[in-house]
Amino acid sequence: MNRRVAIVTGAGRGIGAATVAALAAEGWSVVAVDRCTRDRRLPYAMATERDLDEAVAVAEAQARRTDVVRAVVADATDREALASVIEGAEAWGDLEAFVANAGVIAGGLPAWELTAEQQRALLEVNLESVILAAQLVAPSLLGRPRPRSGRFVAVTSSGATRGMSGLATYSAAKAGVEGFVRGLAADLHGSGVTANAVAPGSTDTPLLTESARLFDLPSPRDFAPCQPLERLLVPAEVAATIAFLLGPGGSAITGATVPVDGGLTI
Repeated sequence: MNRRVAIVTGAGRGIGAATVAALAAEGWSVVAVDRCTRDRRLPYAMATERDLDEAVAVAEAQARRTDVVRAVVADATDREALASVIEGAEAWGDLEAFVANAGVIAGGLPAWELTAEQQRALLEVNLESVILAAQLVAPSLLGRPRPRSGRFVAVTSSGATRGMSGLATYSAAKAGVEGFVRGLAADLHGSGVTANAVAPGSTDTPLLTESARLFDLPSPRDFAPCQPLERLLVPAEVAATIAFLLGPGGSAITGATVPVDGGLTI
């Protein structure tokens, strides 16, 4: 049996790392991609190569298999680098899925006070990298023989639909992803390939830690009361929904944004 391959960006930690583990446990072979370098436009630390290696080790331990996850250091916003990732994934097995998870946050102040550099970072990483991923991977997914079962999933945010003071540009980028996914699903009409988004609420990740800092909160846990569940989500909960969309259960879902937000957007 040929190996089913999925690519996951932003895989070094948080939801990305949890998604790599969830997919490996379900029999996927996963290319785990992260830039593993600092973004000088942003004041907080990105994932490191050590984080990425640890994510691979955890995923393979949970899957109880080796040689099912490959770590690749690459920038999801770089066309040439991402094209190389896709080419490598195609050589490894049957590339059937792409999870566009790479994301950053900035803000904590009115939209008109956000620096041009941070605005560019938000749009480039949160929105443009998703569009780039779809442009590059769609020909590969569509090139597979019928009946096809290709999957494209982008990770957005509850902020795409819920106005949040201090995060207007972040919300705009995430809303753009949801609009793009709907249009992409329409473009894929009749192909057998689906396109969906998953919108997490407050999830216990480094990005949420930075969010707490932006709003001068003592702890990320201070976001929990905003959600009807009154707790933070854990990355594995979001990853489980992504894995579902990539599996047989997600075969009839396309053009949708699935909220995994503890009720934050009700």
